[in-house]
Formats: sequence, C-alpha cells, structure tokens
Amino acid sequence: MTTTNPFDLSGKVAVVTGANTGIGRGIAVALAQAGADIALVARSDASDTAALIEQTGRHVTIISADLATIEPCVRIVEHTIRDLGGLDILVNNAGIIRRNDALTFTEEDWDAVLDTNLKVAFFLAQAAARHMVDHGGGAIINIASMLTFQGGVRVASYTASKSGIGGLTKLLANEWAAKGINVNAIAPGYIATNNTAALQADSDRNRQILERIPAGRWGEPGDLGGAAVFLASGAARYVQGHILAVDGGWLAR
Repeated sequence: MTTTNPFDLSGKVAVVTGANTGIGRGIAVALAQAGADIALVARSDASDTAALIEQTGRHVTIISADLATIEPCVRIVEHTIRDLGGLDILVNNAGIIRRNDALTFTEEDWDAVLDTNLKVAFFLAQAAARHMVDHGGGAIINIASMLTFQGGVRVASYTASKSGIGGLTKLLANEWAAKGINVNAIAPGYIATNNTAALQADSDRNRQILERIPAGRWGEPGDLGGAAVFLASGAARYVQGHILAVDGGWLAR
C-alpha cells in the first residue's frame, strides 16, 4: 500500500529571510531536507547557507536585500518566481533588536526595529500572498518570540514588534485562510544566535536563563526546523493563526 508523506515539501518553493545565519539558516536547511527549493534572503553573505542547501540536492538562489524598508519586498517575490518557478512558502525571519532602558530608549531604535520586524514582515507577506492567491495557496510562517507572550526588559521596540507579529499572524489567518493560505508563527525560546550573544556572554543572566528552561540548555537553530516543516506542509492544512512555541519548556514554568 502506497502512502503519501504529509510532511513532504517536494515541488515547493520557499523564501526564508535572514537566512545567512542562525534561525534562518536552520529553517532553510530543514525545508530543503524536506524537499523544498529555497530562496535565501539576506543582507550579508549567505553562501555558507546556500552550500548546505546544495548538499540536500535542492535548488537555491540568493537574494541580497536590506529589509530595513519595504522596498525589496516585491523584488524578492519576483526574483524567487523567476529563478525557482514559483513561491509556496514564506518564512518571515529577518529581525533586529536594540537594547536600552525604557526611560532613555530613542526614537531611532524604536523605528528601526518596528520597521524591520513588523512593517517589512507585513508587506512581504502581502507581496507573497498576492502570488499565492492566484496559484493555489501557500504557507506563511512568521517568527515570533517569547516576548510575543511576555514583556521582557530593556527591549521596548522588540517586545512591541513581536507582540505585533502575534496579532498580525492571527489577522492574516482570519483574512487568508479561506483563500488557501495558512498563516502561523513560531515563537523561539532562547536560541543561541547572534541576537542573543550578549545574554550568553553575561554569566549571571545566562545562569538565570538556564535555570528557567526545563530542557536545561539553550536552543539551537536546527531545533526550529521540524516546526517549520510542519507548518509549511500539508500536515498543517487545518492549522491557522497559531503561534507554536519552541522553547525547551520556558513558557511552561
């Protein structure tokens, strides 16, 4: 008896932003291992990630783009379709963080984070969805955060942006589910990446974080791969507007 693997992404094309390192790289590789061709969007050199994709036997293209503004959004979609023949999956991963006390937080740090983490995520989703609506649907995965659920400290604009990602994910699911587009989010816990390097280097804060995580360790970018494959696949066809925490049990404490 022949069965179909609901997690198989063969024939699909995925765009992953912020794919040069960290979470973006981990998700891009996992999607390729599941069968998808990948468009890597990054401001910095993404050739190392591309080499890992090529090892899976999938096609890959690199799109150089600075996602500080919405200017590249339509170009990213057009480039992906031209090079890889379609667009079925978008992973809105690119993001930045600025740290300062709320009493002295600057407008510049507020605007920079909100523009990249929230504004660009929306307009790239919009550009992708306009194609998906006319081509049988697709999947959009936003990268949320523990600060989608919690307040944090000294990261006012990041917390606002990731709370916004949670609400935006639900809004887009409400509008696009009936159009065949699954919109969900992954909320990573404490993952060892460039964005968390300062926390890892602070011995007191690092100890406090590890004491709170039931799994007893920082997450690795590859730990998010299975969640991304699931939400991108037919196995999640009735999952809409959900924020999936991949956090080692952080929120359970």
